[in-house]
Amino acid sequence: MSVDSCDDYSAIRAKAIAEGIKEVAAELRLINVADFISFIHSEQFGNIKDIVNSSMELYFKHGTLSYGCAADYELEWDRPPAIIIDMDFHHHQVAVSFNLLLCAYHAAVTIRSISFAEPSSSPEEDTLQLVAAIADAKLVAPAC
Repeated sequence: MSVDSCDDYSAIRAKAIAEGIKEVAAELRLINVADFISFIHSEQFGNIKDIVNSSMELYFKHGTLSYGCAADYELEWDRPPAIIIDMDFHHHQVAVSFNLLLCAYHAAVTIRSISFAEPSSSPEEDTLQLVAAIADAKLVAPAC
């Protein structure tokens, strides 16, 4: 991985998170979008927290991925609805706050903040630390 700009590392890190949580995003897209919009509009954020928790519990170790206590929606006449959920990831001294954008057929991640308890002098090493933390936070699927 040889990337020069900070924006490139941000994109790589967002892609790593998106890839790491793709199963969770797929689970969340099983929820009726009207339910999400209703919960957000009526500020029933506890319901969203329950949905997020139940969607991630099969894929991540307890406490590593969580709802960040805020959500929003985009509802326009000229395009399909989208749900934006604030999420937090904490594992192996890596902490990331990010927005998860859920659309009908895809999801995207925008990092709001990222911190490393022991940052290296290289953004590349920090990115590898993030990737390793995500991999370690995931639950191993049982062999059939």
